[in-house]
Amino acid sequence: MSLQESGEMYLETIHVLSKKLANVRAVDIGEELGYSRPSVSRAMHILKAEGFITIDDTGFVKLTKAGQKIASRIYERHTVLTRLFINLGVNEKTASDDACRIEHYISDESFKAIKKHMAQFC
Repeated sequence: MSLQESGEMYLETIHVLSKKLANVRAVDIGEELGYSRPSVSRAMHILKAEGFITIDDTGFVKLTKAGQKIASRIYERHTVLTRLFINLGVNEKTASDDACRIEHYISDESFKAIKKHMAQFC
């Protein structure tokens, strides 16, 4: 199943937050992304209905296997692209911001080529 960019952003954010926090809540996601409570609530409802997350009785959000697969893919793209841009001389903030935009649209073929190049030269 294909997700829109916003869905991928939510999954990536849950992934990143779960590395920092023992339990991730919708409020944590909203604070991280700077989104309103209603926007986050709607997104959580959609992601849960599509089988990408679970929300337990205490409100803790967890990625399912399908959600984790997407989140890991997007996060890898973000980190690799950020590192590439920094290696090219781009400042860290701009590199991260640009990687965030590109990570959702770059083809698998191009991303694999970038990873191969970086393994050889960076």
